[in-house]
Amino acid sequence: MSTGIKTKAYAAAAAGSELKPFEIQRREPGPHDVLIKIKFCGICHSDVHQAKDEWGGAIFPMVPGHEIAGIVERVGDQVTKFKAGDRVGVGCMVDSCKKCDSCNAGLEQYCEKGNVQTYNALALDGKTPNLGGYSEQITVLERFVVRIPDNIPLDKAAPLLCAGITTYSPLKHWKAGPGKDVAVVGLGGLGHVAVKIAHAMGANVTVISRSLGKKKDAEAMGATGYVATSDQASADKAVSSFDLIINTVSSAADMNTYLNMLKLDGVMVLVGAPAEPLPVNAFSIIPKRRSLAGSTIGGLPETQEMLDFCGEHNLTADIEVIPIEIVNEAYERLLKSDVRYRFVIDIESLNN
Repeated sequence: MSTGIKTKAYAAAAAGSELKPFEIQRREPGPHDVLIKIKFCGICHSDVHQAKDEWGGAIFPMVPGHEIAGIVERVGDQVTKFKAGDRVGVGCMVDSCKKCDSCNAGLEQYCEKGNVQTYNALALDGKTPNLGGYSEQITVLERFVVRIPDNIPLDKAAPLLCAGITTYSPLKHWKAGPGKDVAVVGLGGLGHVAVKIAHAMGANVTVISRSLGKKKDAEAMGATGYVATSDQASADKAVSSFDLIINTVSSAADMNTYLNMLKLDGVMVLVGAPAEPLPVNAFSIIPKRRSLAGSTIGGLPETQEMLDFCGEHNLTADIEVIPIEIVNEAYERLLKSDVRYRFVIDIESLNN
């Protein structure tokens, strides 16, 4: 590895191995770079998938983490948006071709040549592995850094860099707002933020879950309706009820049940990523001209817009802050859905 800034981190050495202390090197800031001292990093479910190489093609050693919140340490001499001391975040991508129609439109997430992920990906040089936010510092191009509003605590801001933008983008695109009936499938790391954002947009929000176990939490977040699919009467009552469904779960089960809850011209958007094929019955879609769609994160302009929206509405993630030495335990708990609703690593604990 080339010389640079020595940085403490936690890494997985191989697929399925425990994350352990590891020293990495960050590049010295170039003219357009921002060097960030990481304060907090959220744990996304995709971190677990990739550390276990469940999606294939993983690059090891791997430093996960793409929900990064911190403070600017230094900037390159051509950086104009940030200065030392600024509160900033980095999300799921750190580069793109920056030239295609999507990039020019501020839709870097749909870069026609493929955006460069924050970790488990190679830089544009095709050789340098990117290493994520379970580390003390990171050097990122100015274009891929966003400003965190002063009224949002950094620890509670971290999950917004993934869960926030992943749900804000489809809610905005499909025009959630006053008079719209919006349902969120799954009240987890993504879903709980989706409920808060949709409520803040003015939509009528319903949570769809298997049981009644999270009903009180859903109501506290702004949901006015709740459907427990384990109760057939509750599921039947919800048929043809929603203009928009944001499906955050990573299971292909119940797709037709959810689709049948859409009104005429309703849309269900997948932001969870089931590994198995979707069992979709054509007659769950055809009779009411329903649509099944997908969405990923947002581009950098939309990510900044999302953070500003959250600042305006005092909207944050519900988190459990942990020291990094128990990250492997947190992974196991996450697989059991034993967190309400997002683990966030206190990166200062790397120095303990």
